[in-house]
Amino acid sequence: MKLTILGGGGFRVPLVYGALLTDRAEGRVTQVVLHDLDAGRLYAVTRVLAEQAAGVPDAPEVTATTDLDEALRGADFVFSAIRVGGLEGRADDERVALAEGVLGQETVGAGGIAYGLRTVPVAVDIARRVARLAPDAWVINFTNPAGLVTEAMSRHLGDRVIGICDSPVGLGRRIARVLGANPQEAWIDYVGLNHLGWVRGLRVAGRDELPRLLADPDLLGSFEEGKLFGVDWLRSLGAIPNEYLHYYYFNREAVRAYREAEKTRGAFLRDQQARFYEEARRTDVSALDAWDRTRAEREATYMSENRETAGAGERDADDLSGGYEKVALALMRAIARDERTTLILNVRNQSTLTVLDTDAVIEVPCLVDANGAHPVAVDPLPDHATGLVCAVKAVEREVLAAAESGSRTTAVKAFALHPLVDSVNVARRLVEGYTAAHPGLAYLK
Repeated sequence: MKLTILGGGGFRVPLVYGALLTDRAEGRVTQVVLHDLDAGRLYAVTRVLAEQAAGVPDAPEVTATTDLDEALRGADFVFSAIRVGGLEGRADDERVALAEGVLGQETVGAGGIAYGLRTVPVAVDIARRVARLAPDAWVINFTNPAGLVTEAMSRHLGDRVIGICDSPVGLGRRIARVLGANPQEAWIDYVGLNHLGWVRGLRVAGRDELPRLLADPDLLGSFEEGKLFGVDWLRSLGAIPNEYLHYYYFNREAVRAYREAEKTRGAFLRDQQARFYEEARRTDVSALDAWDRTRAEREATYMSENRETAGAGERDADDLSGGYEKVALALMRAIARDERTTLILNVRNQSTLTVLDTDAVIEVPCLVDANGAHPVAVDPLPDHATGLVCAVKAVEREVLAAAESGSRTTAVKAFALHPLVDSVNVARRLVEGYTAAHPGLAYLK
């Protein structure tokens, strides 16, 4: 089975390959093709993968190419993990937004819109090529903003593109852990958009254990989200929000913390990974050791500004192991081998959330089998969550319209309508700032 990884020179690719090395079942991946526009990054990551595979019998064969059509032709699965504009682009997204006093995070607010405007045209081109060169392939989208990019690709691939994120899985795992339950045996009632969802129940043996958690302030304050949002706010909501909702519920504090930080997250990762890629290309050092050290630092500093604002302290050791590669491989196995499972995924709504149309991509539990991912019916969201979901989905639709038409006016509208952008004039200046910073936005006229 052939797996193509787009963005194959990306830093997190070794997580995927490492997970593949432990998969010894029949019908597993035998060929991995890495595609990236940067040959130097491909070389560095290929060195890491070679060290990972050392001594592993029947390790999947790895090849690398800068030719997109060659990478896609004949693929059974495509993991799309591209980063248009690289980490320099992410740092610029943050810088331009913060200069206007608004959030520049890569998936939330102004930064997410800028990243989406840059990425959607490239993702659409990929989707069209997949439809032509590998029409039977399944595309698993890692690229942020995951829901927006998945929806753009679904207009050309239908339900054969599925978006993934490890945030809901990590949240469900933490809740189950503090309740003393096995995460593998728990049903997580989660619904929303990517990076904009809520856990409203966690059922073990048919019983909802979330009320027990909400009633116990010591338990509720003992894990990441309890520390991040505060016990009183979680009890007021009657649900546990995805950690990215901290940018909405505590926006002023988050913006202040990001403006006061020595470096933005994008600038930190840009500089950190530049050091890694330089070191990993040297033949006198272990590329795998360099990658391990860099990854540990990356995970430990994740959302550090938000945790500092909330007084949440350091991340728990159990939360430093990542997880998106496990979601991706579980999804791939379920489809390839018809090993039915339940996963929280980004898929087309169909009739799941009645406040959104059928083609809107949402993030919900799905039953997965050989025919793909099928969203499970969920109860309606409360009004406050419905309002936020509908507002952000409307912004996503404006981003898609701007990317398709090249309309600068529509791009301004996308920024201006976002709940975290507080002025039309700010929206106009954001578009001016982003088009000046990013050659990839030159299409906006």
